[in-house]
Amino acid sequence: QVQLIESGGGSVQAGGSLRLSCATSGYTYNTYVMAWFRQAPGTEREGVAFIYTGSGGTYYGDSVKGRFTISQDRAKTTLYLQMNSLKPEDTAMYYCAADFRVTAGSRYSPQRYQYWGQGTQVTVSS
Repeated sequence: QVQLIESGGGSVQAGGSLRLSCATSGYTYNTYVMAWFRQAPGTEREGVAFIYTGSGGTYYGDSVKGRFTISQDRAKTTLYLQMNSLKPEDTAMYYCAADFRVTAGSRYSPQRYQYWGQGTQVTVSS
């Protein structure tokens, strides 16, 4: 059984930093791609950052490029999101997601992902 548990959210002032973690279990070292998504009230879930477990390749949404960094630990059982230069528009619930399939659609599409965490809230005040 795959489980994803996020932590590290909180409240921070604009310009500050937070580091989110996603602890995983259930053979997640064998995932094909893992990702961070976010969703603010009344909006669609947005892909923020992506990492391909085998190659280590990373990709980012345009709104966070240069400010956020996705990474994994050596065992590939914990996913991180380092968020710097935070802005009020980064306020959202942040979710980690995992998918074991090589071909299952766009990495930016939430429907692509098989497993999700419960989310952690990030609030950025101006």
